[in-house]
Amino acid sequence: MARPRKQTYPLETYLNSNRDGDISNNADTQRKPAWKAIINELIVTILTDDYIPPIILAEEDNSQLDIVDGGSRTAAFMMYRYGNYKISASLENSIISYKKKNKDKDGDVIWEDAVFDIKGKTYEQLPDELKKKFNGYQIETVIHENCDKNRIATYIKRYNEHSSMNTSQKAFTYINRFAHRIRKIMDSRFFLDCNVYSDNDNEKGVIERIIVETVMCINHFDNWNRDAKKLFKHVNDFGTEEEFDIFEENINRLGDIVTEDIKDIFTKKDSFIFLTLYNEFAKLGINDDMFVNFLREFKQKLRTTVRNGNGLLFDEIKQNSSTKGKQVIADKIGLLKSLMDEYLYDKKDRFCINDVEEFISENLDMDIETIKEDIDIYNEDLDNLLEDRVKIGSNLLDCENRPSLLAMVAYSYKEDLKIDDWLSQYAALNDTYFVDQKENFLHMKEDFDNYWIKHN
Repeated sequence: MARPRKQTYPLETYLNSNRDGDISNNADTQRKPAWKAIINELIVTILTDDYIPPIILAEEDNSQLDIVDGGSRTAAFMMYRYGNYKISASLENSIISYKKKNKDKDGDVIWEDAVFDIKGKTYEQLPDELKKKFNGYQIETVIHENCDKNRIATYIKRYNEHSSMNTSQKAFTYINRFAHRIRKIMDSRFFLDCNVYSDNDNEKGVIERIIVETVMCINHFDNWNRDAKKLFKHVNDFGTEEEFDIFEENINRLGDIVTEDIKDIFTKKDSFIFLTLYNEFAKLGINDDMFVNFLREFKQKLRTTVRNGNGLLFDEIKQNSSTKGKQVIADKIGLLKSLMDEYLYDKKDRFCINDVEEFISENLDMDIETIKEDIDIYNEDLDNLLEDRVKIGSNLLDCENRPSLLAMVAYSYKEDLKIDDWLSQYAALNDTYFVDQKENFLHMKEDFDNYWIKHN
């Protein structure tokens, strides 16, 4: 295989190629660009003519170029140049020095030292000299030639392994057969307006996962696995276009009927449960308004009053705080279907999640709202780590120890360091923990920090 070729573009040319579609920032298995956290510093880097690492592209046989690494940077460039984005007031190094073009008394061009504060400024508010500097910035690319969809997915996995892709984002690289369908469905009205997903959820692969989980739940539940990668691979290997056709039709119908007062039922945690329930409803041939009426009754009354055969309300059905276990899902759908059937017939002792979030916030000095957005990711990653890295029977698996372990997962994300190998080593050497979870967390954090000092 030939070595990839290098090509340098003026930034204006590169962005025009993006706008024209010659360079695509929407490769089927690429995660949604997460540009918000990096845009301010990137613009400073450009305007000070500092270094930005190369963008990695994959070239298909038809000459289409797809971004496999650098999608977030590209999205940031586009948002500043064409999206009317204002540089945040919190930016510290916001004073940009440049040469300002003037004329002397004889009409000759002279260049004078000048400065410009870019805080709160859009591209259009830049001096002409800085606009030219932005447009002329030389952006480096490395282009892999002769790529098909599978090779593009391989490059995405390879180049993003270092950037802390979360579980859902990694899993999405294993569904190249249906990735394009999923991207299309994500643009439907339901996923844009009829839910309470945040922008952060959109960037972190939550919606892609909801779609795959629903297709899996409806069509392949016997093979359900809470491991995201295994779910995505199963749907990729055994899913059909017809399954996605039915799902897309359901989503389009829901987009027409879900109202403002009930859209908060469709959370990132429970959406696939209710989307699976709607698939059951759709088979009945009843007017969709009846489904909306049921959801309204469920939200206002049934959710907090009706228990299943085990005496549990809907929101109490879980195993060790996991909402992705096969039995948990079966029990939730079973309760909902029973409630829905009855409704239609009639018409016809551990830390709670808030404690954990506060614990992480206090011990890592992190914003609690950010933690609330990411807590499901932390829980899922921890469940997978404990399953893979800690022997059954270890005291580290006790539920009382979970807050400090979740804090360690959050800490690894914060520091952008992998926790997997350290946890294997720590579990092999430690079979006990401090009851005081703060003391326990500090002990693990010190061990983790020493581990990385030794391995770097």
